[in-house]
Amino acid sequence: MGTALIVLAAGRGTRMNSDLPKVLHEIGQSPLLHHAMAAGLALEPERMVVVAGHGAEAVETAARAFDETAATVRQETQEGTGHAVQQARPALETFSGDAVVLYGDTPFIRPETLETMLAARARADLVVLGFEAADPGRYGRLVTEGDRLDRIVEFKDADEATRAIRLCNSGVIAADAETLFGLLDRVTNDNAAGEYYLTDIVGLAREAGLSAEVVRCEEAETLGINTRAELAAAEAAFQTRRRAEAMEDGVTLLAPETVTFARDTVIGRDTVIEPNVVFGPGVTIESGAKIRAFSHLEGCHVSRGATVGPFARLRPGAELAEEVHVGNFVEIKNAQVGTGAKVNHLTYLGDADIGAGTNIGAGTITCNYDGVFKHRTTIGRDAFIGSNTMLVAPVTLGDGTMTATGTVVTHNVPAGDMAVGRARQTNKPGFAARFFEKLRAAKAAKSKGD
Repeated sequence: MGTALIVLAAGRGTRMNSDLPKVLHEIGQSPLLHHAMAAGLALEPERMVVVAGHGAEAVETAARAFDETAATVRQETQEGTGHAVQQARPALETFSGDAVVLYGDTPFIRPETLETMLAARARADLVVLGFEAADPGRYGRLVTEGDRLDRIVEFKDADEATRAIRLCNSGVIAADAETLFGLLDRVTNDNAAGEYYLTDIVGLAREAGLSAEVVRCEEAETLGINTRAELAAAEAAFQTRRRAEAMEDGVTLLAPETVTFARDTVIGRDTVIEPNVVFGPGVTIESGAKIRAFSHLEGCHVSRGATVGPFARLRPGAELAEEVHVGNFVEIKNAQVGTGAKVNHLTYLGDADIGAGTNIGAGTITCNYDGVFKHRTTIGRDAFIGSNTMLVAPVTLGDGTMTATGTVVTHNVPAGDMAVGRARQTNKPGFAARFFEKLRAAKAAKSKGD
């Protein structure tokens, strides 16, 4: 049987004090919603349904950006978690299998935990994820006998004895989809909040003779984000975990606390990351590379043995082949740089193809934008681009070409040729001395007048 994910992402997030829907605030430069969806993908779901509400259009766009096959539905009125799950019913009309309910503002559920929950479905009709809370606070309480779950009691409806229970509800539930929606049909809003609680299905299941079980996880996995302070704490927790994972995987971090990862950063072993490096979304670093201090990488691929930085910026579409050297104050965007090429300092390469073994001199710029369109620059193998060369795209330089320092290249350069495109120098005898003497006299006259 297949698996369906129902991701609840309809909440307003009032305490965030933000116009942005809560689930679109970011950890690891990725929306909270994407973290939840990524965890669920480990189950290889047949269907994924995201329930949007506040800021629905933006939430739906974000959901499809992560998984274009994800279905989106809307909870037009906020009537509780049970009501939210019911909105997914039409999207799962033809689905047969287990449904897992996740939350778009709970980003740290581990895929392994969800797999354990599905495994427990072989023993129980309903599986709920619980955790022992250091401070149970206002969490719903799980009333159990061993691993058997009898009911979930919301804090508002709990007596003092029930509030003393430390086993708390995460909200994550797994059940056969038909069973889940059948139980939800029987849920009422006869409670202190006047809402349709998803948690009520446990008591209803037990009354119907169905079995319910608790799978336990660490409290840190269930961390929900409701305030800016909690968002900051979650970011810190995420970065700490990712740094530890990177080092466990064989990556050297010279100053771990200064390196910032994105949710999807991939780094091969024996790579060295110097201090104050920031990884944006979509970065893959192969084994044995070196990323030097104060570099910023986003949407790029760095191959084995390449060196980047210090103070370098790789933007989306930057592809560095093996043993490429990119030095300080170099920016590369939507460009392929061939094996062993060197771009060592003070250079911008945008919309370009650079051949293997080519050397790009300091101050080189690909002039790729004419104010309306972007154009491409192509440079062959083993070329030598002199310092301060302006390459006015579209333009192609063949293998083994050269450009003279200060050249503006506006036409294609055949293989083996040298391009010189600069004004001839002329010296004006004594001009500098006379010019400065005139300026100083003018300054002195102005001072007297003042």
